[in-house]
Amino acid sequence: MQNLDRMKKTDDELSVRELTETDISLIADYWLTADSSFLEGMGVDLNKLPSRGELSNMLLMQLQTPLVHKRSFCMIWELNGNPVGHSNVNPMQFGEEATMHLHLWKNAERKRGMGSELVRLTLPHFFEKLQLKKLISEPYALNPAPNKTLEKVGFEFVKEYITIPGSLNFEQPVKRWEMTLEHLKKSKQN
Repeated sequence: MQNLDRMKKTDDELSVRELTETDISLIADYWLTADSSFLEGMGVDLNKLPSRGELSNMLLMQLQTPLVHKRSFCMIWELNGNPVGHSNVNPMQFGEEATMHLHLWKNAERKRGMGSELVRLTLPHFFEKLQLKKLISEPYALNPAPNKTLEKVGFEFVKEYITIPGSLNFEQPVKRWEMTLEHLKKSKQN
């Protein structure tokens, strides 16, 4: 609560929008210039990071693929009109379910209380645009920030187990969180 109060006092404006081609270099910078200890703390296997070219091509292909055929989809998070992070879903099955990932790019933007609000702003876009019935998120169990954020915005904790949760990860304990469309609709009514 104190962090949100601090944000409100500074009149920071949070917004979300779809990925554009101009955002590709920002996402590549996030992945390829981040401190290795930060990435490992998220459960990233540094040996699995793609090159800048591979990452850029993958994101460009995502933009060019028709919505119903996309395997991933990305929303950019903004603070006062400036990109500060992103949330993407990957893998994704249009009209069914997707797995959501959360990323604030710079340390200065973290622990300010805005992650929860950015996720709240992002959820309707994922559910409506992708016609999803369920969103899943499986952050590294030893990374408290995304787990606290998911709980705070109303995701339901399902279980903790060991897996390799994504193409960039090492084997790790993850916490599985789920949000259904019905749950999202109910939370909007309250």
